[in-house]
Formats: sequence, structure tokens, C-alpha cells
Amino acid sequence: MPRELSALVVPLRGLLETTGDLFQPYRLVDGDGVAVGPASAFFAELAACGRPATTQRSYGMDLLRWFRFLWTVEVVWDQATRVEARDFCCWLQAAVKPARPHWRSPAGVPGSGVAPVAERVNAVTGKPSRGDRYQAATVAHCESVMRCFYDFHLEAGTGPMLNPFPLSRHRGPGRGQAHRNPMEPFTGLRSGRYRPKVVTRAPRCIPDERFDALFAQLGSHRDRALVAFWVSTGARASELLGAAVADADPGQQLITVMRKGTRVLQPLPAAPDAFVWLRLYQAQLSELVPAGRDEPLWRTLRRPFRALSYDAARAMFTRANAALGSNWSLHDLRHTAAYRMARDPQMPLADVQWVLGHAHLSTTQRYLNPVTEDVITGVLAFHARRRDRGPAAPPAPGYRAESLQILFGGSTS
Repeated sequence: MPRELSALVVPLRGLLETTGDLFQPYRLVDGDGVAVGPASAFFAELAACGRPATTQRSYGMDLLRWFRFLWTVEVVWDQATRVEARDFCCWLQAAVKPARPHWRSPAGVPGSGVAPVAERVNAVTGKPSRGDRYQAATVAHCESVMRCFYDFHLEAGTGPMLNPFPLSRHRGPGRGQAHRNPMEPFTGLRSGRYRPKVVTRAPRCIPDERFDALFAQLGSHRDRALVAFWVSTGARASELLGAAVADADPGQQLITVMRKGTRVLQPLPAAPDAFVWLRLYQAQLSELVPAGRDEPLWRTLRRPFRALSYDAARAMFTRANAALGSNWSLHDLRHTAAYRMARDPQMPLADVQWVLGHAHLSTTQRYLNPVTEDVITGVLAFHARRRDRGPAAPPAPGYRAESLQILFGGSTS
């Protein structure tokens, strides 16, 4: 019998909790607090493959959504079929994200949760704001993780005989992509059957005047130093936040970060003003925090002085955005640094690739595309020049004025 997905309510059962274990940093538990065995085995496989803790957390959130759906429809995980996989992907594309109240808001107070909002375009940045639905990229990532999860248990002999998340069917007989053009890049094999279409969006660059206004809203030397390093080095937010005191070298104008994918230490050149703000921030906390070389470089500004987390840095940037009515993200600072370096004629693109840590040069070539704001400004200037170029040349004799009026409009005299 088909399920009524529009009326399906999935309770927030279970939890993805941290364990503090080096080899298995996350654990998936059900509503009774019991660890889910298939998920634990999958996490052990990810750890053996060298996947970082951030990857395990991302995969764990997808597994949590899947198991919550199975618990609601009362289907055991190893008895799930393609019907459950299809219904899960359909439900995920139409479901409303759960509203979690802020920890400072008391429980039961109206308005303490997150109000559902529709996706709309920000008037300042031109970026669409996040609505109350799951993004297509989230659904596609969840479908890929589920297929990988069941492939692992299929090989181990602990799961169903067929993967509930199949690949798409071939269109036409023969081998897939047998007659593709060898001059075009290889797009890979078949994708998931229930994988939604994901639109590739161009990276967003913060214009210089917008960045100056955003920088003026920062309220501390630490925040100014962080933003100055992000926009001058092109490092990811998590990479810079993981730096230690010894990683900053003002004499060489270098700061060393650990790359997200390869876990390799790489020194990155930074702007001189970033080290000026860093020195002011360090002088502010010189007598309040330990001065060891292995101590965290970035700390909170309130007691107890803990290492600054990603969520705290994002909240700082969100407050600066709220003052301007914008919705820039921390990753937009990396895009801004990439655009600035790629558009410099004296900066080779291979050097930009090394600074950004891209594995392929084609990824760095995205920053050679024109910025949306520059294109809009250029097209508006084109229309202004067309308007101010003066009256048009008179038509050749022999044409009727009323015919030219209908064809071109305006005055033909």
C-alpha cells in the first residue's frame, strides 16, 4: 500500500553523540540510548579508510535521518526495499527541517524555536537565504551516503541482498558512456536513481565596498584578525581555527594550517595587516591565557577562555551580517580571496591552486569566471551608452513612416 507521505510526521528520536574516542568520535544511538550496531560498524570502516571526524559526523547525520524514517514507518533497516528508499527521498525533498530552540531560550516559551521561513534572495548580497526545507545538495548527499552504507553491509554479508538505493538505469543498450567525446571531461558512471538534480552555483565574491562595511562591524581585535587572515590566505574556516600559537610566523608573514582533505601542514602567506590585528589580539590576552607554543591561537573572549569553535566564529560573523542585513558566509571569504588572486594578472593560476589547496586546476578555473555584480554593472553601463549615443540616423528614403513606427517604435523623423 502506498504511504501518505504528506501526513507523515517523523519524530526526533535518536541522537548522534560524541564519544571522545580517537578511532570512533561519533556514535548513533536510538531513542532508548542504545548504540545502533550497523552504524557503529560503518563508522569503524570510515575510520579505517582514514576519513576525518568531520566526515564521520556528516555521514552520521544522514544515517540519523534514515533511521528516524525507518523507525517511524516500522521497517527494520536490513529489510528495507527500494520502496522505502524511494519514499525516504520523496519525504526528504518535501519535509520541513526540525526547529530546534536556542539553548538560551527557555523551553515552552513561544518564539523560542526557529520560525519556518521561505527561501528568498537577500537584497544586499543577492544570495538565496536558507529556507525551512532541505536543500537539494543535502538530499543528494544523503542518498549517496545511504548507498555507500548498504554497499558496505552487502559486501560484509550483514545487510539485505539488494541495495535499497540503486543506481540509475542505462538509457539504451550497451555500455554506459561508450560513445562519449574523448575531448570532453569524463563525468563518471551512473548516479543514484533517486538522486535529485543539484544546480552548480557560481562562487560568491564579496565586493570591496561591501567587505569594508562588513569589516567595520567587527567588534574585537580577534574578529578582525580572523577575517583578515581568511580573506588574505584563502584558508577554510576550520583550517584556520585549528592553528596553534607556533603556527603564526609574523617575521615570514606565514601562518601554517592543516589541510582539510590531505591533513598536510601547509604554510600560507598572509597580508601584513592580518598580523597587526593578531598582535593586538594577543596583547589583549597576554596575561589571561597560557603562552605555550602548542596552545590554541584563537580563544573565546569570555571566561573560561576556551578554544574558539567553528560555531562560535560563525555566530560572530552572523552578528556582523545582521547589522548590514546581509547573509555572507565564512566560506565566502575564501571565495573572495580566490577571486582577488585569480584576477591579478601577475598571479599565476597554478600559484592560486597551491594556495587554495585544490587537487585539480579545473576547480581553480571557476574563479576566472566574471563576478555577477561586475556583469550587471557592465550591462547597465552598456545600456546607458546606448541611450546617450544620440539620435539614430534617419532612415533611407522610400520607407513609410507608419511602417517604421510599428517596426522600431518611437519617432522615425
